[in-house]
Amino acid sequence: METKQLPAPHNIIIEDRKNVTISGVTDVESFDEETVILMTDLGELVIKGFGLHISKIDVVSGDLALEGEIYNLGYTDTQAGGGGFLSRLFR
Repeated sequence: METKQLPAPHNIIIEDRKNVTISGVTDVESFDEETVILMTDLGELVIKGFGLHISKIDVVSGDLALEGEIYNLGYTDTQAGGGGFLSRLFR
């Protein structure tokens, strides 16, 4: 019998635009000191800022902590689990 796994809760806590705690992270697409791109169950999350660095990541629970000066945080139209590049290309 197949069981369907429920998506992890997805929460974002921003403290003074310097610390961000995110739950429900499924993958880290890329990161550098100015941009961090994360995949969540609700879509791709892009965080922009200065001096960004990941201070904690727990791949089992999907929790991630990020420090630095944050000036932008937003989702793209890409939904997690929606397929790869080719599936988006042929919609």
